Amino acid sequence: MADRPLAGRTVIDLTTALSGPYATLLLAGLGARVIKVENPLTGGDSSRNNAPYAGADGLTLARHGDDDMSVSMLLRGRNKQSVTLNLKHPKARDVLAGLVREADIMIDNYSAGVMTRLGIGHDWASAINPRIVCTSISGFGAQGGPGSGKAMDTIIQALSGVMMTAGAPGEPPVRFGLPVGDLVAPLYAVIGTLAAVLRADATGQGQHVDVSMLGALTSLVACEPFDAYEKLGLPMRTGTTVPRLAPFGTFPAADGWFALCGPTDAFARGLFAAMGRDDLAGDPRFASRDARVANAGELHELVASWAGDRPLAVILDLLTRHGVPAAEVREPGVAVRDPLVLEREEVVPLEHPRHGRRGDLYGTGVPIRFSASEAGLDRPAPALGEHNAEIYGGLLGYSDDALKALAEEGVI
Repeated sequence: MADRPLAGRTVIDLTTALSGPYATLLLAGLGARVIKVENPLTGGDSSRNNAPYAGADGLTLARHGDDDMSVSMLLRGRNKQSVTLNLKHPKARDVLAGLVREADIMIDNYSAGVMTRLGIGHDWASAINPRIVCTSISGFGAQGGPGSGKAMDTIIQALSGVMMTAGAPGEPPVRFGLPVGDLVAPLYAVIGTLAAVLRADATGQGQHVDVSMLGALTSLVACEPFDAYEKLGLPMRTGTTVPRLAPFGTFPAADGWFALCGPTDAFARGLFAAMGRDDLAGDPRFASRDARVANAGELHELVASWAGDRPLAVILDLLTRHGVPAAEVREPGVAVRDPLVLEREEVVPLEHPRHGRRGDLYGTGVPIRFSASEAGLDRPAPALGEHNAEIYGGLLGYSDDALKALAEEGVI
């Protein structure tokens, strides 16, 4: 751990579900000590109750044993320490204050205003530890949002416009299978948090970092000039192909699908050669980039007709030999077992804290390689409150009797 970039940093993790825990997972993988604070009255992080579960019986849809653990928690809880604390209890602030004195960072993903109502927002924390960086991930930002102000991934996808960037014109909105609203915001939260930590190192003063799920995802939608396409009469939704970059898209083979990206003249000539149609390179409809865009429909039909009855392996071999960027469209289960990403530990096996590897499960690693540092997620997720004695006793100095009293009062 000493060789990891964030070794020596301490994070108070007040997050639950996905967006916040993914941010703290990355910080843990980079070497920070992440102390996950969980509510003992609700069973801790809501992810602990997400099916499926892994345990002595392997992978199941319902919890059978006391030590069965949600696969969500197996993944999101790695390299973290768990303590229990009921933040609504009047005595909880004193306990949390002890953690704040020891921490560099505190992260939450409550709805806007909750931290302030609990009396544990940045103003309170900075009075205890002026250097602390407090990061909040919420649906709409610190000022709140429409309606209840609560947001989940599908709501954010709907509001961001991203649902209307996939699929074909006239089709219903397409919800991304990957919860991109939940996963993009924590990336920005980590960037903002580390930038604020560097600033605190230089000035001695921490600050509040405010990241909204809606803003994070909508900012990515705005990276592509969809409004310009609309003004020019270009379709924003183009289904399996991208006419303005033709030939470009996904196409069916006899036994699967492949992706093809050939927008340049050189790539297009390679495609035509692979198809056995070198003559198309001189065809006025396809001889230049602008011509191919103007005749994208015809060109994509030619590609589909050529590929439709050919085996996928044959198509990919031909395209590769002619220098055309192409790849098989893989199922997620195949993709996460790619030897390349496994060797680089961008995806890693998941382990149960007691039963080891169960059900041949894989989860995200830290997809960053350093030349002079290490990073990784190599410790299994903790049980609820597993580190109460170590953190409250060892780090904060509470006696066994004091911890027993706090537990009896429902504080921890």
